[in-house]
Amino acid sequence: MRAAGLLLAWALLRAAASQQCHPSSPGGVLRFTDRHAEIRVPALHRVPSSLDPLYGLVRRCLDLIQQNPLPTELLRTVLNDPGSVQTSQVVQYELGYVVCAAVALLFTVAVPVAGMCFCYCRSRRRCGGRLRAHRRSLGCRRRCLLACLSFTSLVILVSVTCAFVTSQRVKGQMEPGLGAVPSTLRTLRQHLANVPQGVQMVVDKFEVPRKQIISDLAGLSRSVGLSIHAQLKAITYAALADLQDRARDLQTSLHHLQIVHRTARALAAARAELEPALRERRHRVVALLDDPRCTSCASVLGRAQGLQLGADYGKVPSVEKVLKALAGLPRSDFAEMIHQGNGTFNSIPELAVERMAQVIQGEWGCHSEWGHPARGESSWGHGVGCRDHPPLQPSLGPADLRADLARTAEKVQSIADGFPLPDYTRPVSEALEEAEHRSQPYLREAERFEHYRWIAGTVLCSIILLILACNVMGMALGTYGLSKREDPSDYECRGEAGAKFLLVGVGLAFLFSWLLILLVFATFLVGGNIQTLVCRNWVNQEIYKFIDTPGNLPPSMNLTRQLNLRRDSNLSSAYRECKSGAGLWEVLQLDSSYDLDEHLKAPKYTADFQKRLGDFTADLGEVRLLRSEGRQDLETFARSGVDEVDYGRFQEEMENPVVQTSLPGLARNLEGLQKMQRNSTVAGRLAAEARALWHMQNSTVQSQEALVAKLGESVQFLSHLAPHLKERVRRTLATTASVEARLPVQAQQILRQELGCFTRKELRYFSQYLNWVGQTLREDVASCQPLATALDNGRVILCDRIAEPWNAFWFSLGCCTFFLIPSIIFAVRLTKHFRPIRNRLISTGSEETCPFHIPRVTALKL
Repeated sequence: MRAAGLLLAWALLRAAASQQCHPSSPGGVLRFTDRHAEIRVPALHRVPSSLDPLYGLVRRCLDLIQQNPLPTELLRTVLNDPGSVQTSQVVQYELGYVVCAAVALLFTVAVPVAGMCFCYCRSRRRCGGRLRAHRRSLGCRRRCLLACLSFTSLVILVSVTCAFVTSQRVKGQMEPGLGAVPSTLRTLRQHLANVPQGVQMVVDKFEVPRKQIISDLAGLSRSVGLSIHAQLKAITYAALADLQDRARDLQTSLHHLQIVHRTARALAAARAELEPALRERRHRVVALLDDPRCTSCASVLGRAQGLQLGADYGKVPSVEKVLKALAGLPRSDFAEMIHQGNGTFNSIPELAVERMAQVIQGEWGCHSEWGHPARGESSWGHGVGCRDHPPLQPSLGPADLRADLARTAEKVQSIADGFPLPDYTRPVSEALEEAEHRSQPYLREAERFEHYRWIAGTVLCSIILLILACNVMGMALGTYGLSKREDPSDYECRGEAGAKFLLVGVGLAFLFSWLLILLVFATFLVGGNIQTLVCRNWVNQEIYKFIDTPGNLPPSMNLTRQLNLRRDSNLSSAYRECKSGAGLWEVLQLDSSYDLDEHLKAPKYTADFQKRLGDFTADLGEVRLLRSEGRQDLETFARSGVDEVDYGRFQEEMENPVVQTSLPGLARNLEGLQKMQRNSTVAGRLAAEARALWHMQNSTVQSQEALVAKLGESVQFLSHLAPHLKERVRRTLATTASVEARLPVQAQQILRQELGCFTRKELRYFSQYLNWVGQTLREDVASCQPLATALDNGRVILCDRIAEPWNAFWFSLGCCTFFLIPSIIFAVRLTKHFRPIRNRLISTGSEETCPFHIPRVTALKL
């Protein structure tokens, strides 16, 4: 069983030695604070709106109006030689807008002229007067006109509502949108100016892994000690338990051998004493039973004649030779030895802390090998003083580790010192500053123009609402007047008021329609060109292609040179690289190429640290589980001849009784014969012999039987132990020697394994830091992405947040303006129905035209 346990322990030990390191806990992930967030350019996105269907409709209308692609030739001529621009080229590109301009001009001229004509006709009482005759179809026509004017007014109401909403949305987006231009340019300049400080901040964060490594070094010693103890305890405890069993066998065997020796001698002496007494007693009993006066004694005579000694323990083998061989054993205190071995092994974590504290803290002094000194020799190594053994000098010291970390910090600092951007971002900063200064006047003009547009739009939308109010009041009063009028030719003040309200609305429509169309066309021309010329080509990247084509821009607008982009790059490729997360050093023109990944390779910074930990060794000394005197005791025990004693002879003798005939049985037989005797003398002699037999049984035979029983226990133990004694002792000695030889090797392997795990853990800290440096430099500190984000934000602000509601505004206002024409027509036609009829002419199809019919006087309900 012990052998199986040792084999299992070795298997577990090898399995543990082959295990990989435990995965790092959540505490093994380094956390780095972010101090660069205040100079980021936040990305803007198009926000979904309930007006998106309207925006889509306007875009489709503009795509229908302007179907021409980006006018590359025209723009090249405008930018390089503005004086040579031909009007025909502009008209050809803006043909859709020219047609819309013609329509607007026609509307501007025709509607006021029509209004003047209407005023002239009204003065001549020819337009908007009264109906001259009553017909039955007037009711149907009146309802049709009411429905058409109501529908037209509803369309105008929806359109003017959309115009109000989009106008407010343009006003709400224009001010922050215009303000975002200089603020974004300033943020970009600040981003470029703060690159050196940001890089230095990233480099200074090396303090985070450095502190973590120092903290891990402080807990390394206990971790190593606990690991060694945990992985070696199975084999060590098994070996100590096996050694304890052999020590117990030695002591127990010696005890039983002494019992066998003493008991056999005592039994032989007792037999010699018992033999004459038993012979005399047999002679007396046989003589008595042969007496003719003894009645019925012949039946017991044969049993009495067999009264003689049985087992002869003088014939059993002697164990005196074995006892002489074991004399003086055990010379060593096995219990103390095993106790000390257990205690020393269990103190491995504390020993590891003590020893590795010397390694980590550098407190060198006079120390023994790893272990506690004991009497003569310790269980772990030798208890040697300073005079006999010099202090152990490990190959690794804290000063070396700190020096390695300091050198690593200097190498990390070289990232900041050798970062190439500060000298190459100056052109970009100057271009951004110039753009900021030049944009200020245009932004102020755009803000002023937007202010005037909002005022004009609000006033004209209010006038449209006033026109709608007149229409609604006119239709309501006119309809109410008709319901109260009994005769169509009667004058009714409410119907007349309704007609006048309609005519006021018509007058306002004629009066302000030309202003409405001018505002619509002005905003349409600006917003439409922004959408079709800028936004549409910005989304499909046509603008970038135009800028990248050589010769399209004048030399003074060479963006590649002004922004110091790579010579093999252009604005489109730089934009794509920046948007994908490239660093500034990857898109700018540098004197020499700079590869950040090459500068952030971990071996460049961790080679010395890793090599120093890999070269660390610590001599654990010689391990002793069994001292020499204890080993000699076990070897003497194995050679003592315990296994050579013939224990079968003992067992054969013990099978024989002390006396062949049972004395108690014979005594009871004599007592039974006594009762049958008629002769009192014979009866008395039988009783006396019976008592003598009982006395012999109780005083002599019974004590010998007790000795035999005691001897049997010892013989049984020794007979079971003897056949396997030498093999067990040999295996115990071999196992102990093997464990003593392997424990230092296994402990050294576990130490190397733990140091390897520790090294990999610390290298993960380095890798985390270097990965964070690369990610932070690319995505934050020295990222080119803010430039691409600023361009995308400009498109979102101009196109999605300003141009779309701007275009929706003129589209809605244009719907109102053009629907004023049918509103004027329906209002003028409906005015006549709200006034009394001049002559009540009778229709030819009515029943009142019959010459033979006397009409009834009825009230006509209109």
